[in-house]
Amino acid sequence: MKYASVTERLAHLAGAKWAVHARARELKAEGRPIIELTIGEPDVPTPDTLKAAITRALDADRTGYSNGRGEPGLLGALARRYSARLGRPIGADRIMCLPGTQTSLYAVLMGLVEAGDEVIVGDPMYATYEGLIAATGAKVVPVALRAERGFRIHAEDIRARITPRTRMIFLNSPHNPTGAILTREDLAAIGALAQAHDLWILCDEVYEDLVFPGATFTSPLSMPHLEDRTVVVCSISKSHAAPGFRSGWCVGPAEFIARLLPLSETMLFGNQPFIADMTALAVSAPSPVAAGMCERFSRRAGLIAERLHGVAGLAVHRPEAGMFALLDVRATGLSGEAFALGLLERHGVATMPGESFGAALGGWLRLALTPPDAAIAEACDRIEAFVRDLKEAA
Repeated sequence: MKYASVTERLAHLAGAKWAVHARARELKAEGRPIIELTIGEPDVPTPDTLKAAITRALDADRTGYSNGRGEPGLLGALARRYSARLGRPIGADRIMCLPGTQTSLYAVLMGLVEAGDEVIVGDPMYATYEGLIAATGAKVVPVALRAERGFRIHAEDIRARITPRTRMIFLNSPHNPTGAILTREDLAAIGALAQAHDLWILCDEVYEDLVFPGATFTSPLSMPHLEDRTVVVCSISKSHAAPGFRSGWCVGPAEFIARLLPLSETMLFGNQPFIADMTALAVSAPSPVAAGMCERFSRRAGLIAERLHGVAGLAVHRPEAGMFALLDVRATGLSGEAFALGLLERHGVATMPGESFGAALGGWLRLALTPPDAAIAEACDRIEAFVRDLKEAA
């Protein structure tokens, strides 16, 4: 039988990136005391106010068909949110609601690039980005993000990778897995390149409300001269501890949103009105849980740095935002994957190998900051013990 070429393009991306996490779940099911530092799941439940809003919407029979743009109430709430944040009017005609950031990214990429195009993206990158781009038929063009530069993508590095086939610069700020935030100066320089070469800018901003004390988030959408070529995506998954509700959106030029509508209607023909009502409430006020997560995640990143930085050559990169810290294990002589598998099997700590996020993070681990402080401390003890084992074996 014949299959569509997209299945071939995505075949090698199936579950390999999550192999350590899958193995950890197997060991956990066998009764092993595994500490999971793999997945970035909020460490608090969805706020009761939002769950109550869902219940009210269901009681009001908000279960009918929606439309490809999104419910008017949610579109209006998002228009007010972005208008207030950016200090200039952002109309509802510039917004489309979709089920989560992942679906939003897929729809946007399908609407802007195609086979033969090139998409420039930082390496490391979130684990699904390669598949999202490959699904369109476009080519991933990685730009290495360097630890000595805070893992921020730089305009001069982007410039070196631009070709006549380049159509988009794909940004992620705050960044997963590094926790880096692009500065206004970074974005201005990247925007100048996009203007000079007539490129789209796509920015995943799902961590915009999980910025740690002392850091500042800036969106490329905040620059009016870039708004005709910028699309940002976001959701309530992280900010409101609501990943299972799959409620996200994209904001871009009105013409782009109009052109994207037939694709949205073909994919989904609207998301759920009762979830839209809950999301409208969520985005109409500051998140009741984001500040607490920021405080805890920042503190846990500090704990990991205090415990592991400098131990047998290990180095910790502290994030500015998000749910993860990075651990450099190259001094052990092992790849990130080999270190992660050995640590899991021998000491029961599950981490994500840096290689799951791109070649530039080879020899690193991504550590989730979402388990409780005590679990983080125990994980640090076990990592130290594993490093001692490696030294003794050497």
